[in-house]
Amino acid sequence: MKYLISAILILLITSFTPRPLTWIAIGDSITYLNEHPNETDHRITKGYMTMVTEKLPHIQYQNQGHNGWTSGGIAEQFDKLGIGKADIYSVFLGTNDWWQGRPLGTMSDYSSNSGNGTVCGSFRIIIDKIRALNPNAHIILMAPLQRGDFVYLHNNHNNAWGTYKPNKNGQSLESFVSALDSIAQKEKITFVDLYHNSGITLKNMVKFKLVKDQRLQWPAWKDVPWNPETDAYPYPPEAINMTYDGLHPSDRGYAAIAKMLVSIMKRY
Repeated sequence: MKYLISAILILLITSFTPRPLTWIAIGDSITYLNEHPNETDHRITKGYMTMVTEKLPHIQYQNQGHNGWTSGGIAEQFDKLGIGKADIYSVFLGTNDWWQGRPLGTMSDYSSNSGNGTVCGSFRIIIDKIRALNPNAHIILMAPLQRGDFVYLHNNHNNAWGTYKPNKNGQSLESFVSALDSIAQKEKITFVDLYHNSGITLKNMVKFKLVKDQRLQWPAWKDVPWNPETDAYPYPPEAINMTYDGLHPSDRGYAAIAKMLVSIMKRY
């Protein structure tokens, strides 16, 4: 009898213990910074992958974030990056494609596998390569975040305007989000709409932007020119809100991303 009870207890315990899962997070600097808070002068303490796996400790992640990379760069270099087989793949790209003016393309580029000349074509390459590694893997497409006026912490000349303007080729970042949503629907994979649903918005990117000794809140700061040659860095630590530099999430911003991912990944 005691052996039967022991067997039942073991069965119950194992039934409620999640099986170990591996997760490869593919992305740009927003993903990369998870392991590099020193590069933010410790304006962050940890990124979204650490936060997710603190909530879901049965998941182990590998950081495949690459500073400044586009979906085109990931598609081109995928086989050289050491991306292996995993149970879960997240793909968090698109913001650099938008800023650099890469053509978005159409769903026809995706469906026809037209190559790496458009963002839609790049995502087809990436998803095909993931499925070649593990056809049964869970794939999560993560929409780019809304962007404020970004200024790199260590170089004022590395800056970019926010999503209240189109990029240099007249494309809106929201159109990139719509394309990724369409790709996810076509492939029947999970889409995480961080652009619309994360709670990270132009209004709360930063508490203020410092321009010529004025602490300007949204939307006032978008209409006041900031000069990288003469003006001070516009985002001192006390300006941090959902981002620390107008683009890259703060701890609060990463927590918002992690919350959305946890709600999905806890079901795996």
